[in-house]
Amino acid sequence: MKKLILWLSLAYVLPMTAQSLPDSTDIFFRHLELKEVMVTGAVGDMKMKETPMPIMILQTNELRQLPSTNLIDAIAKQPGVAQITTGGGISKPIIRGLGYNRIVVINDGIRQEGQQWGDEHGIEIDANEVGTVEILKGPASLMYGSDALGGVLVFKGMPAQPEGSIKGKVNTEYQTNNGLIGVSFNLAGNQKGFIWDARYSEKHAHAYKNRFDGYVPNSQFNERAFSLKAGLMRSWGFSNLKFSYYNLNPSIVEGERDTVTGELVSEDGNLLSYRHGLPYQRVYHYKAVSESFINLSSGHLKVIAGYQQNRRKEFEESADEYGLYLQLHTLNYDVRYVSEERSGWKFSTGINGMGQKSINLGEEYLIPDYGLFDAGVYATASKVLGRWNLSGGLRYDYRYLDAKRLVEDGEERFKDFNRHFHGITGSVGATCEVTEQLDFKLNLARGFRAPNISELASNGEHEGSLRYEIGNPDFKPEYSLQADFGFDYATRYFELHGSLFANLIDNYIYLHRIDSIIEPDLMTFAYAQGEAMLLGFEAGVDIHPFHALHIGSAFSYVNAQLLHQHEVMRWLPMTPAPRLSVDVKYELTHDGEVFNNAYIAARMDRCLKQDHYYAAYDTETMTPSYLLIGLSAGTDVLIKGRKIAELALIVDNLTNVCYQDHLSRLKYADFNVVTGRQGVFNIGRNIVFKLMIPIG
Repeated sequence: MKKLILWLSLAYVLPMTAQSLPDSTDIFFRHLELKEVMVTGAVGDMKMKETPMPIMILQTNELRQLPSTNLIDAIAKQPGVAQITTGGGISKPIIRGLGYNRIVVINDGIRQEGQQWGDEHGIEIDANEVGTVEILKGPASLMYGSDALGGVLVFKGMPAQPEGSIKGKVNTEYQTNNGLIGVSFNLAGNQKGFIWDARYSEKHAHAYKNRFDGYVPNSQFNERAFSLKAGLMRSWGFSNLKFSYYNLNPSIVEGERDTVTGELVSEDGNLLSYRHGLPYQRVYHYKAVSESFINLSSGHLKVIAGYQQNRRKEFEESADEYGLYLQLHTLNYDVRYVSEERSGWKFSTGINGMGQKSINLGEEYLIPDYGLFDAGVYATASKVLGRWNLSGGLRYDYRYLDAKRLVEDGEERFKDFNRHFHGITGSVGATCEVTEQLDFKLNLARGFRAPNISELASNGEHEGSLRYEIGNPDFKPEYSLQADFGFDYATRYFELHGSLFANLIDNYIYLHRIDSIIEPDLMTFAYAQGEAMLLGFEAGVDIHPFHALHIGSAFSYVNAQLLHQHEVMRWLPMTPAPRLSVDVKYELTHDGEVFNNAYIAARMDRCLKQDHYYAAYDTETMTPSYLLIGLSAGTDVLIKGRKIAELALIVDNLTNVCYQDHLSRLKYADFNVVTGRQGVFNIGRNIVFKLMIPIG
């Protein structure tokens, strides 16, 4: 392992194969085209070639070619990105070893707020409506404020239809392992600048299976989503209003086993049922967003306002009576001005933030009722000096949190307290286009994150996580200092990427197991604070020996330590294992009369052993290495030159390997007394069929 990492570090062979645009026939021109793409960078909207931060872009067609059960599952296959999973329906993003409230998710132009502090709280976004994904790695507090300490995921919708057109599509999907059935209907139009877009999606899955566990009871889920957007496009800019609804009903895998046979216990015995079992969650997310973009003589002004309501219920003993019920209301605002470029200078300034109110409506409690107000003001500047592009900025953040007292059965469950948090953050970076083929990037950023309500005030059973959690109201905010150095080199037949980072975090908050029992049959976990250091890199190579063949390889590694700690407490919990991936894709046709853009592809993912884990009180255990192999093929189907369908066939985990991802929480479920194995294993071989039919 050490020799492999050393060799890769010295050779500097590093991947960002996700940046390739699959239908392009020349990697060099693909590289140049990508550099001109506008992205949401650490210092404002700018071209890809100008941003000093490491950013990856995933296009719609790339997302469709990936096997996944949810949106985060799809992007977690990219270098430097991982996921915390609970079965097939719930995934949380991890970027370079940081997750939870250290990752900001932007959807419809605003922060997605759905109580991200929970292990089993996923991202409430319909994957079918996502057009592109920007993955920003590293502190982005300058643009997004508190919580953007580890990175940002920006989900952008489909572009507006051309003037005078009405178009739509039907997406369908079936997966053999868990019987997943997915369908999505979309219709959009543009008539004299009046634009509209409507979508309805559903997804249903029964229990998944693997060779060791068979079918995993209570791993089924179902999902529904609806969205409607309308707006105007004029010479002065555009303005639109969007309403969306999202509902997820995931059952909660407890992993209980029969003490004699070692088999997983099933309450109703029907493992192929699409109906939820017990316990399960019922999550609703409602959102309304208004976005306006106004052209000015000296630049442009963007104004976004949004309202979100997240309802999360947990049902334990009865399908009709909930125990925990959290309701979160969020008002978001973002006002941003960006100047035109003059004499190489470009400026932007803005203010953004949110107001929140969270209330408990159930009979069980994990966190108190609370109110929150958050505001930040920032200014950025960039300057073009020949081949150099310099950029940087400053930001001030203020957050106020007011937690309410709760007395239960004559005892004080939660104390009444309020906290004020302040933070000054900044970023400075440079990009240098040495030649048309070679770019260098260097960035230094300071991040800030205020503790969340769970870290400050948890005191209760977290049913979804199968543990009792305890917070600490005296925690200080986290501050990070991260340095990034990267390069990319592209010729007609060859592309090489590299990115090194070092991140030092003061007052890092983490959750660990303690030697105490508050509730029978539940592990007790408490939040703690310390100093953390994360070092790592991503590297990739993409070879294009002739126009139809693409060969890519990527490696990502993060070393995450708690400083000044005993050996068993040395490594940060929930650190992803080193991962090597290899992709080979052959494009069969580009101008066929019946089958067009046809391709076949193969992928290998080698996750290495993770022996850097938080060992105190068995909080974590070592995870062995494993190898996953996948195959895929796809094509457009034409009749008289018109595309009538897109077809894709994907085989994931071809060799049906039984494995446990290091970030799977099901890894710590009950022991199997017969085999001696602990926990529940990940999904086995899965064959995915996808069909897209365009309309109009």
